[in-house]
Amino acid sequence: MENKRLSKLVKELLDLESGKILEKGEIIQMLLEKPTVHKNEVKLTLGQRVADKMADVAGSWGFIISFCGVLIFWIILNIVILSRPFDAYPFILLNLVLSMLAAIQAPIIMMSQNRQETKDRQRAENDYKINLKAEIILEDIHAKIVALTKQQQHLSKKIEEIERMQKKNSISNNTNQ
Repeated sequence: MENKRLSKLVKELLDLESGKILEKGEIIQMLLEKPTVHKNEVKLTLGQRVADKMADVAGSWGFIISFCGVLIFWIILNIVILSRPFDAYPFILLNLVLSMLAAIQAPIIMMSQNRQETKDRQRAENDYKINLKAEIILEDIHAKIVALTKQQQHLSKKIEEIERMQKKNSISNNTNQ
């Protein structure tokens, strides 16, 4: 029941696309010929490329470790090394820099995540199409194998019947002689 509904749905979709009513064999042939996965090769803008690179860098352990190193260096520089620190103990300048970095970094990373979500959605849609195509083709192959098996059983019965008739004829010929 589910298979018939699925086949009917695919046939309707293909009919809408081609503008004509197709037979099952034509549908299978069209599915085999038509590529399922369409790669959208979109040229990325400069902002998109920067967002992707920044998300790659900011989401890595290397960035986290190096950023912690810069913070520790800043603090040690202003507390221990410099006699006249440019950013004294409450580290107001450091807080300003960190706030500005977070204000810029967060939306850029979110833009990159939105682009990744779009890619994932398209990948999931392509996977669905591939699975649907494979299921329809497998159903067709299964139906053909079942038909061939029935035909082979029918032919086996015919052969057995012919062999029985030949044995009967050979027995009757032997008794007549």
